[in-house]
Amino acid sequence: MVGEADIETRRKRLLYRSIYRGNKENDILLGQFARANIGSFDSATLDQYERLLDTGDNDIFDWISGQVDVPPEADTPVLRQLMAFRVKF
Repeated sequence: MVGEADIETRRKRLLYRSIYRGNKENDILLGQFARANIGSFDSATLDQYERLLDTGDNDIFDWISGQVDVPPEADTPVLRQLMAFRVKF
């Protein structure tokens, strides 16, 4: 069983990965999304989010902007939650 400290460490690591993607648009989108949601993600949801972060920036941006359909293997509840998320400026 995964301890709470392990989950918190994982959340911090994923938050960092969300903020520092290398693509400014995704830095903003994923950073704000992670700040708003990652604290409530359980281990299984963190798994989904981590798989999403392993995806290339261009793919994520194309899916979010609707330029490309999301492939079935990437269509997860976390991605749908991200697609519904609105960035605040």
